[in-house]
Amino acid sequence: MGEDATCEYLLAHGYKIVERNWRLGNIEIDIIAENADYIVFVEVKTRTSTYGDVSPEQYVDEHKRRFMTVAGNAYIKHNRINKNLRFDISGILWNRSTNKAEEIHYYEDAFRPKLRTVHNNSYNGQWKWHRR
Repeated sequence: MGEDATCEYLLAHGYKIVERNWRLGNIEIDIIAENADYIVFVEVKTRTSTYGDVSPEQYVDEHKRRFMTVAGNAYIKHNRINKNLRFDISGILWNRSTNKAEEIHYYEDAFRPKLRTVHNNSYNGQWKWHRR
């Protein structure tokens, strides 16, 4: 539900949806979109209420950001994309009674990746960590 609402938001703002629920092993990117300038990796967090005043987007922790970075890097390398990349977060507050998004908080360029990346090991085709 939240991913659908986020896709509608992105389409209304001139983005093209490239992939949904793209996986690299056990890592998933909810939405991959693009416009003329960027390839955008979007994490969507949907909640029906705020627990202790914690908004849905605040559930994207450092661990999830690290996995998004790895998956995003692998995606652009595997598909040979030569665009700037961006990591966005969409927080959706969902109203169960109306079955619609009550609030959409969309954060462009929500975080910058740390200086860590993955590279393709040409010997066995497996992805592995490298430190810069």
